[in-house]
Amino acid sequence: MAGSDLQRLAGQVAERLRRSGARIVTAESCTGGLLAKVLTDLAGSSDYFDRGWVTYSNAAKQDLLGVGARLLARQGAVSREVALAMVRGALGTRGASCAVAVTGIAGPGGGVPDKPVGTVWIAWGWRERRRVGLVARRFRFRGDRAAVRQRSVAAALRGLLRNPAGTEQP
Repeated sequence: MAGSDLQRLAGQVAERLRRSGARIVTAESCTGGLLAKVLTDLAGSSDYFDRGWVTYSNAAKQDLLGVGARLLARQGAVSREVALAMVRGALGTRGASCAVAVTGIAGPGGGVPDKPVGTVWIAWGWRERRRVGLVARRFRFRGDRAAVRQRSVAAALRGLLRNPAGTEQP
């Protein structure tokens, strides 16, 4: 995936967020802040981007996003449950209307048989009046470390295009 494709997707997300008045927060592990970078590379991103966390270690996931130590031990950092806990923690930020969390194995090492390199969980969360919606999806991306990270960001942005402000599920 070329950088220009990510910029195009980010521009579409930015426009949808601006139109709806939504503010986004991000919680990233394997993408190391690339999603926040792509969203804030655009001029005027302070209109829709509030903040982001890079929670690469389990300790950071616990300290900054409130992910439970037992959950991490039981499910592992690369799991549906942890992605949902990350997005819940991020969405708990005052002023956030929507959030996205990414956790995965970018490689080249770290994979195991049931979670090979390229396994990524992305969770999206949104507020709509008093209701909170959450959804998570597992991906298996091929390619080297850079490709897995870029494809993860693209998938996160596409999910936001399906649901930038809680109007429909991604």
